Amino acid sequence: MKATVMYRAGDVRVENVPDARLIEPTDALIRITRACVCGSDLWPYREMAPLAGGRRMGHEAIGVVSDVGKDVRTVKPGDVVVMPFAYSDGTCELCHEALPTSCVHGGFFGVGGQADGAQAEALRVPLADGTLYALPVGQDDALMPSLLTLSDVMGTGHHAALCARVREHAIAAVVGDGAVGLCGVIAAKRLGAGRIILLGRHPGRIALAKDFGATDIVTERGEEAIERVRELTHGFGAHSVLECVGSGQAMQTAMGIVRPGGAVGRVGVPHYEAITAGGPTFFNNITVSGGPAPVRVYIEDLLPDILEGRIEPGRVFDRTVGLDEVPGGYGAMDERKALKVLIKP
Repeated sequence: MKATVMYRAGDVRVENVPDARLIEPTDALIRITRACVCGSDLWPYREMAPLAGGRRMGHEAIGVVSDVGKDVRTVKPGDVVVMPFAYSDGTCELCHEALPTSCVHGGFFGVGGQADGAQAEALRVPLADGTLYALPVGQDDALMPSLLTLSDVMGTGHHAALCARVREHAIAAVVGDGAVGLCGVIAAKRLGAGRIILLGRHPGRIALAKDFGATDIVTERGEEAIERVRELTHGFGAHSVLECVGSGQAMQTAMGIVRPGGAVGRVGVPHYEAITAGGPTFFNNITVSGGPAPVRVYIEDLLPDILEGRIEPGRVFDRTVGLDEVPGGYGAMDERKALKVLIKP
């Protein structure tokens, strides 16, 4: 079978690899029908040191179950399933506390651990019962792009909004105009924010953000962005700030635009050593929380809104490629020629 392998920064290849197979009785095999390139995949694409044997890439997918281990009970061959970016058993104490990303037996796809990557023709899914979610649609349903976002970006945007304590009539600010940031706009709108400020500078993404519910756009960066947001909020800042980038500058901006008593939800994979502004955070009673989104938990809440057309997160996909074209998809996203690339193996 074919799969995407990254060997070093900028070196992504589609290669023949051993066929995926069942190993544990709790495994399932899926034939990948949709996958995608994530913004977080661009960090290793830019920075990864040479790695002998490479790293199998991809952590977002929809597929059709082709086989299951003898202990799998919740999915069966032929089911169309969405695969969250983390696998989990669904039974441990932390899973019961709605945090499957911290499952004591779990892990993440496409990071070089026990699970391979989803940018491939097929994949072994560990702990299938706690990981996969069967969808009530056919494999070629028109909603596939939006349903695919349940594997990561829509759930992650929703997590940012929840961690930032978005509430009705309040002001939310979203730092970052990538796919997660745009899904954060959808989430903030869905939770009733009265005003949504997007911090971004790419015209096509800004237009999409406005369609999703953004009311104000800030194109400045750094201190100028902080000053502009404070101007828009009469000097106070936003009640809720969704940090959807992961860079040091993005986090500094988030901390600079949150109002006293407000909250910052951080979901960008952090590429900084520490969160600054410890003193102001303390004395202004600012809450900072977030991390890898427990997207498996959020599927049940978000799925009806997609099926009934109330939200359309699949619009973040602006390019579709076959599996052999995945290396070009990475380049397009890295060069900002594409927002998010959908893969049809």
